[in-house]
Amino acid sequence: MLLFRPKKQCTTLRPERQKSSMSRLLDGSEHSPVRIGAVRYLNARPLTFCLERLTPNARIVFDLPSRLADALASARLDVALIPSIEYARNPGFRIVSDACVACDGPVRSVKLYGRVPPERIRTLALDEGSRTSAAMTRIVLKEQFGLEPQVQPLPIGASLEDTTADAAMLIGDRAMSPPRGEFAFVWDMGERWSELTGLPLVFAMWIARGGVDLHGMEEVLAAARDEGVARLAEIARLDAPVLGIPEVQCMSYLRDHLDFHLSDRRRRGLEKLYELAGRHGLGPQGVELVFYDRNMAG
Repeated sequence: MLLFRPKKQCTTLRPERQKSSMSRLLDGSEHSPVRIGAVRYLNARPLTFCLERLTPNARIVFDLPSRLADALASARLDVALIPSIEYARNPGFRIVSDACVACDGPVRSVKLYGRVPPERIRTLALDEGSRTSAAMTRIVLKEQFGLEPQVQPLPIGASLEDTTADAAMLIGDRAMSPPRGEFAFVWDMGERWSELTGLPLVFAMWIARGGVDLHGMEEVLAAARDEGVARLAEIARLDAPVLGIPEVQCMSYLRDHLDFHLSDRRRRGLEKLYELAGRHGLGPQGVELVFYDRNMAG
């Protein structure tokens, strides 16, 4: 969802990790390497910062979330960090870990810019970088204003000046920077979702195809998240200069505006997303949360 970044990864293994079962689960000696899809966005860094070191024999592909979702659906990947809305759209997918990317209130990196008052929106440009944010924005407009505007794609890398739509949803560093020009309104969509539902929004999750044997990967993904969350200051220090934002702002974004555990409350937010997406034709109805079961794999 937010900000491409360089390939710097953690290099120091904490002693307690050395005694875990992860090395034997993923040593690759008795099975084919697990194929993992990950993203190089800042908001996912706590999930991926130590992933390559903890999975030395896995095959990790870094790409856009939408492309990873397509690769997972076509069996070119075994597990991937993909937009949460894609889980609802693919019945064979399974939630692998309680590691996720979520917000509970203002998120700063997903904004809707309106050139006209909300009730007059007829055309809507949606950033192609996040399918979850796109669905959530359409849900908010329908639920709060009864609007179903004509949707236009806003290519990754495009700016507000590249569209003439009545409103445009942007993600990432472009949404965190002050906009050029004047707008009738600017909404933080994490805040709007919270006001609408009273619940968090889960942007992305680790998802696997049903029937795939991950050989303990679910444990590793949670461990990588735990270590990454413990090293937010290091991530901010490494990434802020490359991304061109102050280190204190980078740290605040990671620490104060994002959550990385799929708690019971965030599961309820996920269920609400699927309920509303189904109601408005943005996904199937009756979606249930099904978690990966290693006993049912293979």
